[in-house]
Amino acid sequence: MVREAVGRGVVMRRARIVSVPVTDYIRYEHAGTPVNLAGELVRRLPRRQASDIALPGNDFWLFDKSVVLFNHFTGDGAWDEPRWSATRDPAVIELCARAFEAVWDRAIPP
Repeated sequence: MVREAVGRGVVMRRARIVSVPVTDYIRYEHAGTPVNLAGELVRRLPRRQASDIALPGNDFWLFDKSVVLFNHFTGDGAWDEPRWSATRDPAVIELCARAFEAVWDRAIPP
């Protein structure tokens, strides 16, 4: 899906805020990033460098600055129910867009 979208000229970016030192799982995730990307741009930001950024309380996907999909996880990282929720609220979209751009500007490639 990513390869096809990027082939059409869609820019797909993913920013990850990570704790340092990273866990074994995050190290594994980063090692697989080049294989999984298929043209998606990925950066990471150490959590301490995000302290002054207003961030939403949940992991999210922002689609075309028109809808935000929030992922819901439990404290141990498992999916919570419901697994996700979506909104088209302009204020929430603006919060998420600003947060993403702030993180992206500071983040580095994995």
